Amino acid sequence: MENFNRLNDLYFKKLLGDKKRKNLTLSFLNGILNKDDENCFTDITFLDKDNEPLTLDGKLSKLDIRADLNDGTQVDIEVQVCPFKLMAERSLYYWSKMYSEQLEKGAEYKKLKKAIAINLLAFDYLEDEQDWHNIYNLLNVKSHNKLTDHIEIHFLELPKFTLKDMRKIRASEAWIAYFSGKYSKEELEEIAMTTPAIKEAVEFEDTFLQNKIERRAYEQREKAIRDYYSYMSAFKEEGLEQGLQEGITLGMKKANINTAINLLKLGVDVDTIVKGTGLSIQDVEALKIKIK
Repeated sequence: MENFNRLNDLYFKKLLGDKKRKNLTLSFLNGILNKDDENCFTDITFLDKDNEPLTLDGKLSKLDIRADLNDGTQVDIEVQVCPFKLMAERSLYYWSKMYSEQLEKGAEYKKLKKAIAINLLAFDYLEDEQDWHNIYNLLNVKSHNKLTDHIEIHFLELPKFTLKDMRKIRASEAWIAYFSGKYSKEELEEIAMTTPAIKEAVEFEDTFLQNKIERRAYEQREKAIRDYYSYMSAFKEEGLEQGLQEGITLGMKKANINTAINLLKLGVDVDTIVKGTGLSIQDVEALKIKIK
């Protein structure tokens, strides 16, 4: 499928947020975090979190994968497709929640483990940085000595990524090449020679696209994103901020209703449709009665 968006929230979570494919998630994390065979993460436990609703404040198709690694490290992977000026503040906010939620009331601070936030961005965000991968810690402003290694925030900007030498590719570069959509299947096959996990990802992608239900849900989500930009552009030109909010909300709800109807016709259960569309159980049940 040409122009397949691998950052589509439904697809991304199926690929890297499923325990059946945790080996791929570990490959992605170990690559991005520059772990070698001796100190790499060997296991991961996913913590289920619902997708956020599609709204105007930058949360369109924002995906949240929360997990614990085998040494207790906490990790949060965020995908952001819409430009958002306050990414740093939001990432710090989510990082702080992830870090603080480790302790139960009365627990000792020594039980706190490192927390890592990884932001995979489909847009340029850090104007003063040229590299596609930038890591932030808590440092002394004069000596640059690190106060603690418990905080680590990564920004991966896909537009800045260019593969320099396919023969000397690192695991992190292989994964970013895959998600960037800049490289053909033939080039990804060559990349997979050095990073086998990419071959498995491509094979899963083919299986995903051959599944009529999964593909239909993917296409509906992509349509919702296109509608978002269409409504935003039209109303922005007219300067109608209130109309923009109302128009996008209406368009998104209509797209989600159409998705729900199609999935109901395919026999998908109500709970799955609720999670995939953001509609309420009552709304989906009403649609179920309506199409009978």
